[in-house]
Amino acid sequence: MVSRCSASARRGSSSWGRPPPAHLTVPITCAPPPHTVSGVGGRGSGRRHPFLSPQPLCVPRAALASAHQCHPLPQTLSVLKSTPQVRGMHTIIRDKETSRDEFIFYSKRLMRLLIEHALSFLPFQDCVVQTPQGQDDAGKCYAGKQITGVSILRAGETMEPALRAVCKDVRVGTILIQTNQLTREPELHSLRLPKDISDDHVILTDCTVSTGAAAMMAVRVLLDHDVPEDKIFLLSLLMAEMGVHSVAYAFPRVRIITTAVDKRVNDLFRIIPGIGNFGDRYFGTDAAPDGSDEEEVASAS
Repeated sequence: MVSRCSASARRGSSSWGRPPPAHLTVPITCAPPPHTVSGVGGRGSGRRHPFLSPQPLCVPRAALASAHQCHPLPQTLSVLKSTPQVRGMHTIIRDKETSRDEFIFYSKRLMRLLIEHALSFLPFQDCVVQTPQGQDDAGKCYAGKQITGVSILRAGETMEPALRAVCKDVRVGTILIQTNQLTREPELHSLRLPKDISDDHVILTDCTVSTGAAAMMAVRVLLDHDVPEDKIFLLSLLMAEMGVHSVAYAFPRVRIITTAVDKRVNDLFRIIPGIGNFGDRYFGTDAAPDGSDEEEVASAS
């Protein structure tokens, strides 16, 4: 059986979703396809995942960094209200002098607020309950089947505790996407998803999104597992406008939710002003020489 991803590639459309619009039409470079990684096929069937098939990944290059300018942010984007409290927490985690303990503490607070905000976009229906006083009370209840969280490793996994604290009995999965240092193309290295997620609302988490390449690959993986596009919520603490536009154009029904959007990326596709490499600052590991803010830096770099 041919997957949707492979079929779309045969039709000549973009590997990420819809074909690129006119204002994103720039010279592209096609890298050799990544090697096949065993055990990452859909539903444990042993089949090769579309992103590991012999289809080359073609991604726009340097002109992509400014292609989104002068375009309004998409309606599918929701940014957490910038209250003085939220601004204050952002100031702390953006400060390069902030200690690791403080960085973790305030990042977790923002994650909790972000997830609470995201849950307000889930479908709810009217229901009636009876109070301990024996009175009926009209309220709301979740109208979906189940909520599943999927983290883009490694930074996205830091949002899992906040998700578990807010969503009782939530199921979780992980996707590991890394950049090939030779080809600079994103590659799917590991995939662990719960069974039967096609009817779930999926909360996809990654702490920073600059170009959006890793997020788009993760969305494509979820679509290949029959998750409806309008049931995918992409959550990130910080996004660049470039990444927002890339994801929204490729997948116009995916809900994008973040605490802040920075306007620029530099020539190396790092978010400006950004927060640095989130994973390194959170886990206390050595930072990349260039101060990377996305561990799976997009293939557009």
